[in-house]
Amino acid sequence: MLVYLDSVICIYAVEGPPSFQSRARARLAVMKTAGDQPAISDLTWLECRVKPTRLGDATALADMEAFLTSSDVVRTPMPTAVYERACRIRAIQHYKLADALHLAAAVESSCGLFLTNDYRLSSFPDITVEVLP
Repeated sequence: MLVYLDSVICIYAVEGPPSFQSRARARLAVMKTAGDQPAISDLTWLECRVKPTRLGDATALADMEAFLTSSDVVRTPMPTAVYERACRIRAIQHYKLADALHLAAAVESSCGLFLTNDYRLSSFPDITVEVLP
């Protein structure tokens, strides 16, 4: 199964505070053991690289890019259908733009799970949402 990773899950796994990092890495390890594949979009790529780019931290940027481009991570496309679905999500569920785009990318890419830390997304009806505790 494809599991879409909200940007914060990637950030936690790579550069998060120890308690968040250990939870994110543990969940990713469970996914791998189950044979599930992490999925990201270009929006994830963008969001995860902002802080190290802003700070000029080449090491942190390289670490993040290594995580995002690892062989088991699937990069999902963001064609027009993603933006159309995101429009409907924003109109009906009133989520912020980035959240709507992430959810739309997950659904349009046939992901079976959306992994996040944002409880506000847990009621989204079009995909199973798991909130990392």
